[in-house]
Amino acid sequence: DVVIRVLYKPLRHVRSPYVLMIGGFILAGLMSFAIHSATALGVFLMATLFPIMTRLGISAPSAAAICSSTTVVNLAPTAADVILAAEKANANLIDFAFKTILPMSLVALFFVAIAHYYWQRYCDRREGLVQTTNGTPLANTEATALQSDAPLGYFILPFLPIIGLFIFDGAVAEKVELGGLVVLTIFITALLEFARTKKATKVYEGLEVCYRGMAEGFSAVVVLLVAAGIFAHGLESIGFVKALIESAQSTGAAANVVMLALVIITLIVAIAAGSGNAAFFAFVELAPKLAGQMGINPAYLIAPMMQVSNTGRSLSPVSGVMVAVSGAAKISPLLLVKRNSVPGLVAVLVVVVYTMMFIPK
Repeated sequence: DVVIRVLYKPLRHVRSPYVLMIGGFILAGLMSFAIHSATALGVFLMATLFPIMTRLGISAPSAAAICSSTTVVNLAPTAADVILAAEKANANLIDFAFKTILPMSLVALFFVAIAHYYWQRYCDRREGLVQTTNGTPLANTEATALQSDAPLGYFILPFLPIIGLFIFDGAVAEKVELGGLVVLTIFITALLEFARTKKATKVYEGLEVCYRGMAEGFSAVVVLLVAAGIFAHGLESIGFVKALIESAQSTGAAANVVMLALVIITLIVAIAAGSGNAAFFAFVELAPKLAGQMGINPAYLIAPMMQVSNTGRSLSPVSGVMVAVSGAAKISPLLLVKRNSVPGLVAVLVVVVYTMMFIPK
């Protein structure tokens, strides 16, 4: 709540609905640094950002599209797929997250924001949804979740693990792994909350929710990793890897062909399954083997695969975030897919072009 309160201040006096919509999209994209789960972020935005946008004249489908597509590419350096991607690319997490993934994501978000502006306006006009401002000040339309009594200083807490990656990197201070930084952040947060409220029971209740969410997330990741390893071994056993390499080499542009093939496969599976992690975890096991046999940089294959797995989630009518957001907005999931289609395809195109231009082979 504190993060969105602080980040929303620059948008308080925006009067144009479409400009506000794009500002909301950028704000929500920055929120993904703190909330890694697409579904959790989508639900949070529906409770906070969606009421604000609709009351200021933005149509429900347009506002829902913004809330459901904020994780169209990955910005969070501590997300599970980024950590796995760095590991499979045999790269340092900080270098991979901030020098490879983050610039790609920021460029993609810029073009996706532009696509949203024109595509949502086009769809609103085609559907007869004319956007108008009602002159109501933003202060009177703020959602209840934005009126939290938590201190503004809490704004920094979700970002402590990211900051810690730079401090405890082995050069500035003794190296601490990401898991240790997360636990340290939870401990600091609990101490601050106890000092503020003087209520140990309330702090323990918050910790219980935190640990329950961590357990659910970790269990899902472990299951996906085991299943992905078996799936990748099966594909290799039936000759899929060898056939893909031979087909790519016959075209004379092996690296680009293999990269495009993996991007398309990952995107299709993500759309069909409704899970970005399931699609990425299934095929990322193949990338290091393909890269090794072809003599190319694993990141050239892995980075775009990871990004489009997130994109596919926002294009799937069965993904958790799309079902949750469409249900809260009282619109069809297929309508939401339509609203996300052009921005999503723009994201895929930007990711592929960026990979070809800026990630070394």
